[in-house]
Amino acid sequence: MLYILTGCAGFLVLHLFDLVSIKRWPLAKPFTWLLGSGLLIYALVMISLQPAKLLLPVWSFWFGWFALALSWLLLIYSLFLNLPFRRTYLTAGVGDELVRTGLYALVRHPGVHWFTVFLFSLVLVTRSSLFIIAAPIFIIIDIALVIVQDKIIFDGMFPGYASYRQTTPMLLPNRQSIKACLGSLRKLELKAD
Repeated sequence: MLYILTGCAGFLVLHLFDLVSIKRWPLAKPFTWLLGSGLLIYALVMISLQPAKLLLPVWSFWFGWFALALSWLLLIYSLFLNLPFRRTYLTAGVGDELVRTGLYALVRHPGVHWFTVFLFSLVLVTRSSLFIIAAPIFIIIDIALVIVQDKIIFDGMFPGYASYRQTTPMLLPNRQSIKACLGSLRKLELKAD
C-alpha cells in the first residue's frame, strides 16, 4: 500500500505543476515536474517488483509487451513531442500557446488514454497482483485531477481554452475530433517532407 500512496503523491505533485506554472516561480516548475514524475515512476517500479504474481495465460504477457510499447510511445509523443517540451516543462510560467493539433485535436487530455493502457499493460507484463489495486486507483486520480485542470485551472492558463473546450471533447473522441486529429497529423507529415 505504501507504493500506491507514493504513486498518489506523485500524481498530486504533478498536478501542482500547473499552479507552479501560473505563479511563475523560477526553478519550481522543473523541480515539481521531476519530483512528481520521480515519485510516480518509483511507485510503478516497486509495484512491478512485488513478489505476489497473477497466473495469466502466456499470450497475455506478449500482448502486454506490445500494448506497453505502443502506449509508452503515444504517451511520450502526447506529453513531450506534441507539446513544446521546453516551454511546457522547463521555462518558468505558462506556455505561450494552446496546442490544438495532433493528439490534442483528438481529445483535450490524450495522456489519460495512453497512461491507462500503459498501466493495464504493466499488469500483463509484470503480473503483479498489487497492480490490480494500483491501476484503477491511479486512473481514477488521473481523471479526477484532469477534470480539475479542465474545469478550473486551464481557463486561467490558456487564452482560448473555452473555445477549445467547445470544439474538442475532453476524453472521448467523436467523429469530428478524429477527422481533426488525422488532418493535423497529415499537415505535420507534409511539413516534414
